[in-house]
Amino acid sequence: MEEQEMTLDLKDFFYIISKRKKMICLITAAAIIITGLLSFFVIKPTYQANTSIIVGRPQQDKSEKLDNNDVTLYQNLMKTYIEIVTSKPVLDATISEANVNYTEGQLSKMINASSQQGTQIMDISITGKNAEETYKIANALTESFIDKSKDIFPTSGVQLSVMNKAEVPKSPIKPKKALNVAIAFILGLFVSIGLAFVLEYMDNTIKSENDVNKYLELPVIGIIPDQPDMQE
Repeated sequence: MEEQEMTLDLKDFFYIISKRKKMICLITAAAIIITGLLSFFVIKPTYQANTSIIVGRPQQDKSEKLDNNDVTLYQNLMKTYIEIVTSKPVLDATISEANVNYTEGQLSKMINASSQQGTQIMDISITGKNAEETYKIANALTESFIDKSKDIFPTSGVQLSVMNKAEVPKSPIKPKKALNVAIAFILGLFVSIGLAFVLEYMDNTIKSENDVNKYLELPVIGIIPDQPDMQE
């Protein structure tokens, strides 16, 4: 009995989808087209330029080695330097050096600084709407940060060195067009199928002899066939 009910439910599932297939296709296609238009023509691409800085000290003697206390000290200092990256003196110097028309607040939102766990390396990334401008800001920020940090936080024996210089971004990091279209397809499909089941649930009309047996539990004693078109 349970196996029979499961078969009927599965048949009903495919019947509803088949019945509303035009609506499902239209909604899914509309979601894909709208998302594609937004991703390719409306949403402006965002570019990202990255640079890395090492927080340490110059090695005066080749035999001189860092001990664990030195490494721990530099890793703790990293938190301070991360805050200095978006400080007012650094932002002002960056705006002036890069010759860009941004306020301190706007530029600060474009900057993301973080430290690589367990290392003395600080990563700085700049995001913007123009690849060349983003690259220019990244270089200006790196120079301004290294220069101004000496005045803001004059720590004896600590040196900031550029490990990886920024490069002009070759492709935007977002929008991810293919991913957006794929997500739109999946969401459109699920939403349209869900809507199909809602419409079917709300439709309580009797359309076939199977509906009479299923909902009214009455036997069908006769069927009136469709009348053919009368020809003169």
